[in-house]
Amino acid sequence: MTVDAPPMTTAPGLRRRTALLFATAGALTVANIYFPQPLLDAIAAGLGISDTAAGLVATASQVGYALGIALVVPLADTARLRRLTTVLLVLTTAGLLVAATAPGPVTLTLATVALSTTTVLPQVLMPVAASMAGPDNGGRAVGLIGIGLTLGSTLSRTLSGAVTGLSGDWRTAYLVAAVLTGGLALFVPRLLPERSPGGARLPYRRLIGSLPGLVRAHPELRLSAFLGATVFAAFSAFWTTLAFHLAAPPFSLGAAGAGLFGLLSLPAALLSYPAGRLSDRRGPRYVNAMSLGCTAVAFLVMGVFGDDSLAVLILGTNLLVYGGSCSQVANQVRIFRLPGEIRARLNTLFMLASFGGGALGSLGGAVLHGRYGWTGLVLGCLALLAVAAAGLARARHLD
Repeated sequence: MTVDAPPMTTAPGLRRRTALLFATAGALTVANIYFPQPLLDAIAAGLGISDTAAGLVATASQVGYALGIALVVPLADTARLRRLTTVLLVLTTAGLLVAATAPGPVTLTLATVALSTTTVLPQVLMPVAASMAGPDNGGRAVGLIGIGLTLGSTLSRTLSGAVTGLSGDWRTAYLVAAVLTGGLALFVPRLLPERSPGGARLPYRRLIGSLPGLVRAHPELRLSAFLGATVFAAFSAFWTTLAFHLAAPPFSLGAAGAGLFGLLSLPAALLSYPAGRLSDRRGPRYVNAMSLGCTAVAFLVMGVFGDDSLAVLILGTNLLVYGGSCSQVANQVRIFRLPGEIRARLNTLFMLASFGGGALGSLGGAVLHGRYGWTGLVLGCLALLAVAAAGLARARHLD
């Protein structure tokens, strides 16, 4: 009799404890991209700059992350993984310390770009874990690390908002992040194989040069990249502007209030865990369609009732977190069905598209909210989701 394996009781190459530690490491490192978002109002006040200028910090984190994905993550197909992860963690810790002591917005923005470029450990771990788990358990591996990333991005906002609220200084949040990131260097490299299982050993120039050919060769990659860019643009626009929306009347909440939304959306993050297994059973297309429906309902509800109701914003945030997390897992399951020796590069291209969209979403969201308020922001996000739905409908022959 055949039975389903329990969550993350994977192939011999990836033990349950190792998978859980990978998920934890992914959560702590991806938090470095998101924890500044609820602090933007406090950063603007502390440095004496406008809300739009403070919004550049969020945009800088997305740009830096995209650079790291493009230039660093492909190395997971060929580099010595233990050495690579150690270097990345040390550099990220240093960048966080510089940001914590930044005297002005220019230094803070440059430090954010630098630390975001090196905090790409989750995207190194994802393809390695899928390879270690084997084809029968790859979806579970992606799902578990995916839930770690969702929890990290979600709870980081709560932690940073709470730390800033208690300390009265947004810089303290950066110091806490530096301690947590530096601590990972003590154990994460030991969990990894010396090199990616089945990985190709190519010179760096050839490794990077092979990326455009992969885009042309794999329509599955093009679909996942397109969906990732559009959905994450809407997701990032929301989180970038939420602090400004909550700081204004009738809410008048500070950084701690904005960060609390991360904690309040925890149920949605946990409920998204089965997305990997569901993608294996029903196909990524099914999960993508479901996630687009959830995110569209989220913005519709928040657009109509979210001007003066915290309860509606909490409900909408949960729907958005659930839909966004499921969408990303489904997209990665789709590309990790392709040949294993190119998985890091496939993930590079997918995440580059996603976070490129996220950077544009953060910038566009700040502009829309500044000019047209909350309604303009919501309408812009709904337009992005409509474009994503059209792309998914045109690619009905895939999956």
